[in-house]
Amino acid sequence: MWSRFSNPAKFEALAKTAGPIAFWIFAACAVFGLVNGLLFAPAEQYQGESARIMYVHVPAAWMAMGSYSFIALMSLVAFVWRHSLADVAARSAALPGAVFTALALFTGAVWGKPTWGAYWVWDARLTSMLLLLFIYFGYMAVWQAVPEQARAARFARILALVGFINIPIIKFSVDWWNSLHQPASIIRADGPTIDASMLWPLFAMIIAYTALFTWLVFLGMRADLARQRIEKRGARSPSHPVRVSAESEA
Repeated sequence: MWSRFSNPAKFEALAKTAGPIAFWIFAACAVFGLVNGLLFAPAEQYQGESARIMYVHVPAAWMAMGSYSFIALMSLVAFVWRHSLADVAARSAALPGAVFTALALFTGAVWGKPTWGAYWVWDARLTSMLLLLFIYFGYMAVWQAVPEQARAARFARILALVGFINIPIIKFSVDWWNSLHQPASIIRADGPTIDASMLWPLFAMIIAYTALFTWLVFLGMRADLARQRIEKRGARSPSHPVRVSAESEA
């Protein structure tokens, strides 16, 4: 399965088809989720209208963790199977993942002010999410700081896999420590605790964010592959000195 799209030409064909599909899924689900979540879904019983920010915040937090999990998986694939595009995929996912993480932190602060009375508290989930943002920055910095691409890839894979330890900490921090965040209300053994009128717009936004991530990764990978092709052509092209004829010198 991993080797099916290891050929850049096959991947380009896939990306040209799947990329636009992902974008339109994002657009349709975002419109449905935002319109129903912000206009038609009822206000939350205890938090009132301020809870509507969850339609932006919760999917961003999910995708912050999902994007990093994707990076860690691709890093593992690059280590074990030496897949030619795994590093490209992981690298392309880093910036969208960092943006999702920053968005989750920002919207969480906006939501926290009316709910907790403060924009920031050193809550276990907030702190571990902030740490995830720093890990994203570190991962991207490795690619930029190490000039040799093979060494940069090795260092980036190691950082990605070590940093994945933070993902279960974020997920289970509410259960492991006293936290201001509420326990899981969607993925539960006895079913979601959110009313369907609020759950469907939230699901739509989760799908929208996932499709947006997919589209951005495809764009990033295609741009990275185009850059690599240009660099290879430049490396193969010998530099020819400019010859000046005797007539022109005269």
